[in-house]
Amino acid sequence: MPSYWLMKSEPDECSIDDLARLPNQTVPWTGVRNYQARNFMRDAMRVGDGVLFYHSSCAQPGIAGLAEVASAPYPDPTQFDPASRYHDPKASPEAPRWWLVDVRLVRKTRLLCLKDMRERPELADLLVLKPANRLSITPVTPDQWRRVLTALESIA
Repeated sequence: MPSYWLMKSEPDECSIDDLARLPNQTVPWTGVRNYQARNFMRDAMRVGDGVLFYHSSCAQPGIAGLAEVASAPYPDPTQFDPASRYHDPKASPEAPRWWLVDVRLVRKTRLLCLKDMRERPELADLLVLKPANRLSITPVTPDQWRRVLTALESIA
């Protein structure tokens, strides 16, 4: 049984359109530097899990498409690169601190924007809508996943 996730990406770093242009429409989810989000990727995500691809920190935040986890977790190479803004001097290849998974596009959708999500009572329990929730990755229950898909179909 797959699990489901909402994963935030800033569109100026990697948008749903950028993902669609990448080889195999797949991107390594680099740069996560929150332990809880890291633990979700490292310990809980499995190949085939569903992903709500969410545009954040932009003029119109919201769910921009559907994706899936496309790899087992592996160490984020940016932690070892001194030129990367995600470099972690405490990390080493022998003892990595940060992990990632690859994410593959399933399909782009119409944007289900944050404002519209907040106006839908059936989506009120999504963690992304909770006050002070700033995690870049949050779990989504199977029921929430179905309700989001239904909402996406209604705006298509």
